[in-house]
Amino acid sequence: MIDPKYLLTDEQMRDYLTRGFLVLKTDLPRSVHEHIYQRTSEVFDKEGNPGNNILPRVPELQQVFADPTLRGALTSVLGPDHIMHSHRHCHVNRGPGEGGGVHKDSYWGYQRVRNHRTRWAMLFYYPQDCPEPIGPTGVVPGSHTYEKKESWEPLASVLPCVGEAGTVVLVHFDIWHRACPNLMDKTRFMMKFQFTRMSEPTTPTWNNTSAAWPGGNGAGDRHRGMWTKLWNWHRGEPFAVTSATALPAPETLRQLRDGDPEQRMAAADNLGVTSASDEVLSALREALRDEAEPVRLNAAYALAAIGTPALEILLDCLDDDMEPARLSAAYGLSAMGPEAEPSLVRACRDKSESRRGFAAFALGELGAAVSARGAAAVASLTEDSAEFVRRNAADALGTIPSRSRKVIPALTRLLADESAQVRFDAAYALARHGRAARPATDALVAALGDDNRYVRNHTIEALKRIGTPQATAALFDFLEVSRWCPITTKETTF
Repeated sequence: MIDPKYLLTDEQMRDYLTRGFLVLKTDLPRSVHEHIYQRTSEVFDKEGNPGNNILPRVPELQQVFADPTLRGALTSVLGPDHIMHSHRHCHVNRGPGEGGGVHKDSYWGYQRVRNHRTRWAMLFYYPQDCPEPIGPTGVVPGSHTYEKKESWEPLASVLPCVGEAGTVVLVHFDIWHRACPNLMDKTRFMMKFQFTRMSEPTTPTWNNTSAAWPGGNGAGDRHRGMWTKLWNWHRGEPFAVTSATALPAPETLRQLRDGDPEQRMAAADNLGVTSASDEVLSALREALRDEAEPVRLNAAYALAAIGTPALEILLDCLDDDMEPARLSAAYGLSAMGPEAEPSLVRACRDKSESRRGFAAFALGELGAAVSARGAAAVASLTEDSAEFVRRNAADALGTIPSRSRKVIPALTRLLADESAQVRFDAAYALARHGRAARPATDALVAALGDDNRYVRNHTIEALKRIGTPQATAALFDFLEVSRWCPITTKETTF
């Protein structure tokens, strides 16, 4: 149990949600970080980059991730039962050098619908002092909700995350980032570790004192509708209703149609708390197809806040000929809540692949509020001919553990899917169901032999969380064959 003093404050949580990162500092003595740097250098010199094996090759790293400051921050954003993901990497920035390009991390080369809700986070750890000249990792504040680089470029620039040895940056998985130029004749190491949420929030897991979205840091004013929804989700109230005010001023509608991007973005956001007149709905429908992604996002969340009167607009847009508009509509439907469920269930039977896939995504966002009918609709999509649909169905079934009886057989089938991404999504979804996934044990044991490392690793986590004697015995049998000795090298083979 983490000491509450290490949990984030409302202000820190707000900053993480809006800016996508927090800079933290461990309490470990400097000597620990110096040893990690030295040991990492030796491994690289003798063996090259160990990739996912960086933790067993430098086991002192476990002290870093056991630090209460980091555990408290991870608990705050991912819940108390979060886990360390099996993918980890040591990024090297040798000086002098130009650094790297700005990018989002992919899910190991695969595509998926990126989620604004905090289910996936990373820690960037520096074992050496990291001033700006040595090429720290740079992040783009507030960029984690944007798919395209062009969406944040007018709003923000790369911010180098500097700090002493032992500094750790907690980031949303989808943040845009880069290795900054290293101007020094010294190697900069950055250890990237991933962590994932294993259960949906039912109550605040940080030192929360404000039920209302606090706003107020600049970035938090840019997407108030979206941030309010995310704040409520983290508090365990994902579908809290925002009360509408009077009709919007004519100036707001004019700005949404004719203003510059900043004005259109603000106008779309403001319309989410107005009465749902035909004029408002028409303007927001057009804004879903705006050339600027921040405007589209605000329009989608504004329509979600309006609720039932906006439902058909979002549904119609799920197979719009403009691909980014389809994604924005999916975000809006995912935020709308149970009132969208009957329409989403019908969309699961639609002839359009886009409608079926995004409907699965949105139904998964209902979490514990999904009905048996909704869960069954998503489960039926595990036999869909389109990988995009099956992939979204696998992800969605992992977020509705209240319907395990319908969900587990469907996920079990996906463990044999032809797509590696579908298989590892299915294994991870089963892990989220914990002991309720016991009927999948035999299929999970078979999946330990999968030729994809992440299918295997997600399967290990699922069997661990099932925790029955059969599951535990299978894990020990697997360990006997696959265990790796971290102190064996080419110089000391026995």
